[in-house]
Amino acid sequence: MPLMPFAPRPPGSARPRLRAVSVLLLGILAVGTLDGCSKLKKVGSKVAHLGRHKVKYTPGTAEKVLNVPMSQLMPAIAARIGSADRPAWVTPARWTEVKALYTRFGNAPLWLEEGGMKDRAKALLTALHEAPEHALDTTAYPISEIERVASEKRITDSSSVNSIADADVLLTAAYVAYAADMLAGQVDPKSISQAWHIGTNKTELDSALVRSLEDSDMTASLREMAPQDQDYAALKVAYARYRDIAAKGGWPEVPAAKGPARDAALHARLDAELAADSIGFVAAAGDSSAPSQVPVPSGDSAPAPVPSARSAPHGTSAALVAELKNFQERHGLERTGVLDKRTVAAINTPADARARQIAANLERHRWLPRTLGSRYVYVNVPAFRLDAYDGGQKTLTMRVVVGAEYEGRTTPVFSDSMESVVFRPYWNITPDIQRLEIAPKGEAYMAANNMEYYKDGGETRIRQRPGGKNSLGLVKFLFPNSFNIYLHDTPAKSLFQQTDRAASHGCIRLEKPAELAQWALGWDGARVQNAMENGSDNNAVRVSPKIPVYIVYFTSYVRDGRIYFGDDVYGRDDALLQKVARLGVHQPAVMQAGAPER
Repeated sequence: MPLMPFAPRPPGSARPRLRAVSVLLLGILAVGTLDGCSKLKKVGSKVAHLGRHKVKYTPGTAEKVLNVPMSQLMPAIAARIGSADRPAWVTPARWTEVKALYTRFGNAPLWLEEGGMKDRAKALLTALHEAPEHALDTTAYPISEIERVASEKRITDSSSVNSIADADVLLTAAYVAYAADMLAGQVDPKSISQAWHIGTNKTELDSALVRSLEDSDMTASLREMAPQDQDYAALKVAYARYRDIAAKGGWPEVPAAKGPARDAALHARLDAELAADSIGFVAAAGDSSAPSQVPVPSGDSAPAPVPSARSAPHGTSAALVAELKNFQERHGLERTGVLDKRTVAAINTPADARARQIAANLERHRWLPRTLGSRYVYVNVPAFRLDAYDGGQKTLTMRVVVGAEYEGRTTPVFSDSMESVVFRPYWNITPDIQRLEIAPKGEAYMAANNMEYYKDGGETRIRQRPGGKNSLGLVKFLFPNSFNIYLHDTPAKSLFQQTDRAASHGCIRLEKPAELAQWALGWDGARVQNAMENGSDNNAVRVSPKIPVYIVYFTSYVRDGRIYFGDDVYGRDDALLQKVARLGVHQPAVMQAGAPER
């Protein structure tokens, strides 16, 4: 296969701008010390701050609020936050955040303006009402209690200084809860075994709270706390549509037995989902399985649906087979056009269960950085797919093989920066693989597979020499991390033709390693090919500047303007679905739905 030329990014090339840019800094992950695919301790940090050209608002500039002088109101607020009477629904940690915000602004009211319940407070209450559309739990900040204390009917010119202070403090507590949940997620991934190691930096989240309070356009500031990428917006639209289908009774169940009844039910079932998942978000660079870093539509209105492309008239057998193949592709199934057992199970997964799955992945989006940069690599494990972005546009995509699903071989979620491309690498076999898989097979096996013993810090280790038999192929891509995960070539090319590609020791095998080397280094195809086939052994070439690499786990995602449901290869959805069922989906049928049958 001829290599595709990839030109390096021109110096000073413009970075893409979101409609509402969110600036997010990533902490550098610790460097791993082993050369292999073993897992070490979890590390990582994520920091967030919202950015936009804002007109600054300064709390406390008015002389009075509802005829109460600021000189009386500030001490009342100080007394309120200094009391032991913390609202029951506010956690101690968030109450500390509330106090810190008031200290930052001199105990001035943050929501109630000179005329009382005006734009800022109304914007916050509106955001709280709309939180379930993001699959957020509104019981975490009970709207009814907030509205009872802070309402235009209660907070009037006749209100006492203590009533005004109580209302403002309650609104601030709700703001802290909402902002923290939207910026970092409501569920701690470490609490439910998600193997998610992109953490949250509290200092930067605190800064985001302050900066947003200083925004004169509170409606926009609150809206921008949600992820601003195209995929999140599309998933949010899909979440509403699947919930609506569930509320109306779901879709027809397709019987397993062959016959006209099954064909009719299958047509109806596929048409129902077609209407639900044609979101209409099509990235300029083509299909998108990663945040595309391009502007999203203003407001929450959905764009026009993507029309269905059928190769045969609707209702014919040929059309049914084509639609079934399309369904299989979008649900991580082998594209056969045959209604086998796994396909029937996927088709008969209720709409409410799919809504919960989308809700779970909306939450995962909130765990991610708000911007990924201009030039980066993005690997979604359940999609078995790598996409490379340059200038915010997808320039390379390929299939990948990820870690096998049993314990010790799964691929974790983390991020780091690609530092080097190594041509004709050694495979330095990890101690566990050496002990359990290689050494027991004896020296004859080692000789047949071009392996040798070597000394490493006084220990006798095994490595595989560079060449065509090397398990890492002819090139690997290093982004040093404590999980010992990297990207690499492989001689086992047939694996890329499989639908289920969870088969490695944890590292990620690439369908198009030469093309990725061109993309990362800015080399032409001939130069890369020569380095792979005829170059020096273990030749490490520095990547400059370093390229962020994101390894993520999304079981529902967007591609070609449509929603895809990948296989939950590591069984991580169940624990998160239980939380999401309680948190975001308020229809009883949705809350009772089980996880999709596998």
